[in-house]
Amino acid sequence: MPSGSVEVMWDAYDEAWAHVRGEVIGEAVITINVNGDELVSLMATPAQQAELALGFLLNEGLMGGLADLDHVRVSEDGCCVDVWLKHAIAIPEQRIVTSGCGGGVTFGQVESKLDQIETDLKMTPEAIFRMFRLLHLPDSLHARARGVHASGLTDGEQIIALAEDIGRHNSIDKITGICLQEHIRTVGMALLATGRISSEMLRKGARMGCPIIASRNSPTSLSIEIADAVGITLVGYARQGKLRAYTHAYRLNMESN
Repeated sequence: MPSGSVEVMWDAYDEAWAHVRGEVIGEAVITINVNGDELVSLMATPAQQAELALGFLLNEGLMGGLADLDHVRVSEDGCCVDVWLKHAIAIPEQRIVTSGCGGGVTFGQVESKLDQIETDLKMTPEAIFRMFRLLHLPDSLHARARGVHASGLTDGEQIIALAEDIGRHNSIDKITGICLQEHIRTVGMALLATGRISSEMLRKGARMGCPIIASRNSPTSLSIEIADAVGITLVGYARQGKLRAYTHAYRLNMESN
């Protein structure tokens, strides 16, 4: 199975030239087939492909859980994932190309209904900073190859699940797939991401039941609007000891205005 990175050579200059061997992040077209029919092709990092496919299906509402799964198979070259469900699905006609990197795709209406998030998880800003520092481990793809987004699920004390991908949307789908396969409950957990929080990423986190969604980067106006409506604490620019709470700051030990 591919490691997610590719070894290449480059010429580096640091006061003098040197020929260097190192790793860059892998990128491939990953095609997801469901019950023998092609559903979608995503630009993604060729690692954790089964988790990516299952998380995508779950986050798009095309499966409800492991009870719906018959089996999943990743092709030998890692570029095709065949998912067989115990029920038939209608391939959605409307595909929305999402904003940002990684060739993200979502189905259906952006404004479709989400459940209210009512869980009571709270985290201090210091706890959020501490969890972000745990997203990039010494042997992570980021440490070896850079050029990658990371997402993590936390209970406020430790990272429960971690995934990396060139696509910020893909990293969240991989988190969902990991949790599905390992029977990890996502409801009531905080979702951390290194990429921009757009509306489709916010919706993925909302479907996971995450009351806190935090990023080192910015949210979009629509993600703020949705987070406010469904009761999610949306955090942006969580870095260098600072952050911005755009909605429902009471979960960060701050009284709501």
